[in-house]
Amino acid sequence: MSKSDEAKLRELRLAAKLRENLKRRKGQARARADADAQAPAAPDLEIGQDLDPGKTS
Repeated sequence: MSKSDEAKLRELRLAAKLRENLKRRKGQARARADADAQAPAAPDLEIGQDLDPGKTS
């Protein structure tokens, strides 16, 4: 096998690995986006507002 053939094969393997990596990362990003969309929103707190409403100052 010549050097140019080896280089072509290496480039093909690299391209395949990059495609697999991109698909995996896109899937992870979609899963995070779905989880964020389904998570309940945290209540907005004003400055000075206590987290424990039953607590008296």
